[in-house]
Amino acid sequence: MKKFFKYTLLAIVGFIVIYTFYFLYSKSKPKEIVYELVEMERHTIVKKTIATGKVEPRYEILIKPQINGIITHLYKEAGQHVRVGEVIAKVQVVPEMGMLNAAENRVNMAEISFNQAERDFERLQTLFKNNVIAREEFEQGEMNFKRAKEELQAAKDNLDIIKTGVSARSEGYSTTNIRSTVSGLILDIPIKVGTTVLQANNFNEGTTIAVVANMNDMIFRGEIDETEIGKIHQGTTINITLGALENVHLKANLEYVSPKGVEKNGAIMFEIRAAITIPDTVFIRAGYSANAEIITAQRDSVMTIPESSVEFSGDSAFVYILTVEKPKQEFEKRPIEIGLSDGLRIEILSGINEGDRIRGAIITKKK
Repeated sequence: MKKFFKYTLLAIVGFIVIYTFYFLYSKSKPKEIVYELVEMERHTIVKKTIATGKVEPRYEILIKPQINGIITHLYKEAGQHVRVGEVIAKVQVVPEMGMLNAAENRVNMAEISFNQAERDFERLQTLFKNNVIAREEFEQGEMNFKRAKEELQAAKDNLDIIKTGVSARSEGYSTTNIRSTVSGLILDIPIKVGTTVLQANNFNEGTTIAVVANMNDMIFRGEIDETEIGKIHQGTTINITLGALENVHLKANLEYVSPKGVEKNGAIMFEIRAAITIPDTVFIRAGYSANAEIITAQRDSVMTIPESSVEFSGDSAFVYILTVEKPKQEFEKRPIEIGLSDGLRIEILSGINEGDRIRGAIITKKK
């Protein structure tokens, strides 16, 4: 029994030694590398650049009040459509005490003048009927009476405007009703009932009541790096993809390229704008992030090979043409002239003949 275990142990040790020598020998043997073989094929090469940005209305109109006051009513909310002249909000006027006192005094003085003019006119009427005064004097008195009456009405209207923001004769043109100046979609109403608002004037831009925009006239606004700006031009058709809407691709016409760059994070960026064509079945919200795919160069149906099969050395490019396939692959290094590349395939201008088999990627290794 002891001899059996002894011989078994010796056999195992011997097997391990033999396998170790075999493994080391196999590792030291030279390996044959086999390459994939490719040929020239006709493809369309398209080179693109991507600009990031967002989709927004071409114009966003800020609706502002023409008087100072406090918001008492809001008739619309963000997301609703509004037409030109439609009331969005109502403002209650807060009169300024100095102006109010001056307006009340003006009314009192106008009433005194009117009462005096009315009495004078009544006397002139009696005298004119009795042929005591000439027609010219009567007409002058009539004119003074009408002027005093009109001045009284103007003073009362001014007082009403200071108190309420509107007079009886101009109620249809009340500035207390904040009306939309354009038709479109209300994007935002940044105020609430009770908010104090200021009118727009030469010294103050005024409080924004609402932001209204035409959502049928949308543009892409983005930025592109200075290395690509020389390759694009106005009138180019670009493809727009939206981060918020999957599988939605929109066409746009590039209509503006900024003549001046702005430095951002160490790079010079140029603004671009493009008018977007939006189908009726797609609803676009203002502010969607978007990418613009711009074609900077294109070659249709040209001879190409995979760019990975090209070896670059300085300004020169080379490929390896198969000369012997069996028993071992052998290649000849050959210079070529290249054209446009899209990163995957590259255009071949000269240096390769149709039917030449070119060394590609390594596909397997044999011992």
